[in-house]
Amino acid sequence: MSGNSVFRHQHSGVLSLAAVEAPNVVTSDWIDEQLAETYARNGMRGGLLAGLAGIEERRWWDADVSFADAAAMAGRAAIERAGIDPSEIGVLISTSVCKEHLEPSVACAVHHRLGLPSSCLNFDIGNACLGFMNAMHVASSMLDTGMVNYALIVDGEGSRYTQELTIDRLRQPEATDLDVFAEFASLTLGSGAAAMVLARTDRHPEAHRVVGGTARAATQHELLCVGSLDRMTTDTAGLLVAGLDLAAEAWTAAQQEAHLSPTADWYILHQVSKVHTTMLCERLGIDKSKAPLTYPKYGNVGPAAVPITLASVQDQIQPGQRVLCLGIGSGLNTSATEILW
Repeated sequence: MSGNSVFRHQHSGVLSLAAVEAPNVVTSDWIDEQLAETYARNGMRGGLLAGLAGIEERRWWDADVSFADAAAMAGRAAIERAGIDPSEIGVLISTSVCKEHLEPSVACAVHHRLGLPSSCLNFDIGNACLGFMNAMHVASSMLDTGMVNYALIVDGEGSRYTQELTIDRLRQPEATDLDVFAEFASLTLGSGAAAMVLARTDRHPEAHRVVGGTARAATQHELLCVGSLDRMTTDTAGLLVAGLDLAAEAWTAAQQEAHLSPTADWYILHQVSKVHTTMLCERLGIDKSKAPLTYPKYGNVGPAAVPITLASVQDQIQPGQRVLCLGIGSGLNTSATEILW
């Protein structure tokens, strides 16, 4: 790593990647039905979630499944897919936004559920929807230096509690159209889990090499999206404009400073909505046919969105192809990461 937020990695590769789908489908039509009276009272029409955002449905976990449970499910699947013994994992990083309490870390709970050794470092990285990609660079740096031989990154997100409270709040007689728009982004969230095992490429030449990446921040926009489990309020238009500007800056830096490939075979973008994806591809000159979409089915699954999307096409990516991951998180922060498959 260098002081200008450029990352170059020498010995880190993606050994395995796994995603776990939450079992309960919640359609946007159903949410519209719940809010029909509020829409009618405020002269609003339904269908914005599916029509404008392009999110037809999202998933919820069963009520008794915790965020750590979900992350551990994905972690276990990634370890099995990697074919390594859990005792070999040197560091576990949890990147979940969702957590039931401030301490201990989600990583502690996942570490225990997976039966990882006491020698395995474990901690959380929290950076809104960008946490998983940040963890990839932190773990890769640890692999580069030989500090660990294997790293496990996990993420478990759940939108059920937040959306149930949001829907209840927006159904109240005093709810206005401004309230709906302020909490509209909350209704686009989804549930899911993902995990990745990274390994040193000298041990596993078959691993997909993490080439490097770059990061950029625009923290003057820290209040455009502020959330907790109980409530999230978002300046959707402001966040879109500022996010596109920051993504364009990071995109330029990725090519000029990090010397990442100017074109890729696959573009794995953070999944927000149809509007965001369309405008991002236009702004960066990305061939949209190379950017697989998961938001129509899963919504915005926070930091799990990039690995879930990558997992959805991993068996289609050919050896030697270049994968460019682009993530963004409220705050604002963004990062671009190249993987050579």
